[in-house]
Amino acid sequence: MRRKIAAGNWKMNGLRAQAAVVEALAAEHGGADCEVVICPPAPLIPLLAGLGSGFAIGGQDCHPAASGAHTGDLSAEMLADAGASHVIVGHSERRTDHGEDDALVRAKAEAAWRAGLVAIICIGETEAERDADRTLPVIDAQLAGSVPDGATGANTVIAYEPVWAIGTGRTPSPDDIEHVHRAIRAGLAGRFGADPSEAIRLLYGGSVKPGNAAEIFALSDVDGGLVGGASLKAEDFGPIIAAAAR
Repeated sequence: MRRKIAAGNWKMNGLRAQAAVVEALAAEHGGADCEVVICPPAPLIPLLAGLGSGFAIGGQDCHPAASGAHTGDLSAEMLADAGASHVIVGHSERRTDHGEDDALVRAKAEAAWRAGLVAIICIGETEAERDADRTLPVIDAQLAGSVPDGATGANTVIAYEPVWAIGTGRTPSPDDIEHVHRAIRAGLAGRFGADPSEAIRLLYGGSVKPGNAAEIFALSDVDGGLVGGASLKAEDFGPIIAAAAR
C-alpha cells in the first residue's frame, strides 16, 4: 500500500520563529503513520532540517542547472546540501507568475532526481479550462509534458491542484477529485505500466482544510494532500496530518 503524505507548502511565508510550528507538530504527530513534508522558504530549510523533527523538508522550486550564472535561483543540489529531500516543481503560481511551461517543469524534475531529491510535480486546470470541460485534456497534456521518463514511486509524487481552488476556499466535489485522480492513475499506467504507476503517489491540493481532509484523503487514488495556508499553523495542519495517518 502507498504511504500517505501530508505536505505543507508555506509559499512566501515564515520567518525563523516559524520553527516553533514544526516543533509543535512533531511533538504531537512525530510518530504519525504517514509521511510529513514541510516546504518552507529556502532560507528556513537548514533550520528546519536541523530540528530533528522526523519530518522531511523540501524546497518550493529549483533551477534545472546544477550551477551557473543564474542570479537569485537555487539549484537542486543546493537544496539537497541545505537539508532538503523533496522539491515542488510546476506549481501553478510558478507557471502563472513566472511563465513556466511543461518543458521547464520537466527539466526541473530531472534536476531534482539528479540531486537525489523527490520531485513533487504539480498539475491542474484553470477555472476557464474547467468551465470549458477541458480538465482531463489539460491534465493529460501536463502529465505528458511535465513528468520525465523514468518516473517511479521513489523519485516522483504528482500533486493535482485545480488552479481555481488554490487559496480560494473552494474545492471540487469528492466525485470530481476522485474522477481526476483516477484519470491521472490511468494516464501514468498507460505510459509507465500498471505496476510502476501504482507506486507513484497522487496528492490533492487546493483549499485542503481540517474540515475536509479526512473525506478527501479517503477517496480512491488520493494519497494525501499538498496543503497551502493551513500548513502554517499547528492547530490547522495537525488534524490534516492525523487525517493522512488514518
